[in-house]
Amino acid sequence: MTQQAYVHGTGREEQARLAALNELSNAAFLDFLELDETSAVLEVGSGLGILTRDVARKVPRGWVVGIESAPEQLAWTAAPEPNVRFLRGDAHALEFPDSTFDVVYCRYLLEHVADPSRVLAEMRRVLKEGGKVFIQENNILVNVFWPECPRFDDIWRKFATLQERLGGDPLVGKKLLPLLRGAGFRDVRLTIHPEAHYSGSPGFRAWIENQIGNVRGAARALAAEGLATVDESHAAIEELRELATRADASAFFYWNRAAATR
Repeated sequence: MTQQAYVHGTGREEQARLAALNELSNAAFLDFLELDETSAVLEVGSGLGILTRDVARKVPRGWVVGIESAPEQLAWTAAPEPNVRFLRGDAHALEFPDSTFDVVYCRYLLEHVADPSRVLAEMRRVLKEGGKVFIQENNILVNVFWPECPRFDDIWRKFATLQERLGGDPLVGKKLLPLLRGAGFRDVRLTIHPEAHYSGSPGFRAWIENQIGNVRGAARALAAEGLATVDESHAAIEELRELATRADASAFFYWNRAAATR
């Protein structure tokens, strides 16, 4: 995917975090997509390709392309599914003819790209008339815990500032309606998908580890930008580790979703 400067990085620890997040969230996203077994599908910003391969299994008589800009991510994408292809490309300038795909989707992409409006215009261009777009994005400041985690909350606000300084938009999820309408899509439908995890629930520790991974991966950049010291980031991580051991802990978040028609 094309970005100003990717706030998460592409190192091994970050790839492990992304793989775990796929494990936690892919099933719900697959239910959100509207696919039939013959669909031609494009994933923009395919990352490690895990979701791309899951989608391919849903379209056994169709085909799926994953577009990704980072070579470190593409290195993970050896595809056992015969109907999958991965390409390096720019989300702002998709190298496909007009009206190629039945379905185009992205997750966690628009928050990182230089020009979300242009990316959505390209996604619309490569869709067939009547084709569908599906989007899941962040508004990262809806992230809350009980008991409250003030050290993490402070770092998380600074994380949002860091992402903005790097050219991204950590709140883009709440802007999907004007972005999609501005790109020419019709019949825009907005929903949210909640993440409610609590002590003893299956995804609780995995969700907390995902949050820890976000802070750990950004600690040096936060320090370099003068937003938070490394010690402050480590204190936030320790606060989350303590939360993960508590019997009364819970975590709440939601993803912003949109579906629309060309």
